[in-house]
Amino acid sequence: PMTPSSRPGAATSGMEHPGSHAAFPTAADIETALRAALVPLELEVLDDSHLHAGHAGAREGRHFTVRICSPRFTGLNRLARHRLVYDALAGWMPRGIHALAIDAKAP
Repeated sequence: PMTPSSRPGAATSGMEHPGSHAAFPTAADIETALRAALVPLELEVLDDSHLHAGHAGAREGRHFTVRICSPRFTGLNRLARHRLVYDALAGWMPRGIHALAIDAKAP
């Protein structure tokens, strides 16, 4: 039988199986990435995964809500602010964040 790691072209990053919760980011991981990239004045990261237990996507990653206020957002529209958040979390997006609710404001 073909396992995920034996599929042709499968990544072998040494990370735990993508379906295991250990491979998923925590709220602290998200907070660290956002603080480094966007130097926010205010930041709240909530792990909402428990609200989605049983949802098919819950096996694919975690659900987060991010509330952030950063000077980096000054003069940017909502879409551009969201792009900056997604860019800051790019390393987590394909491997552990299934859903992300964003409330991004400028001071």
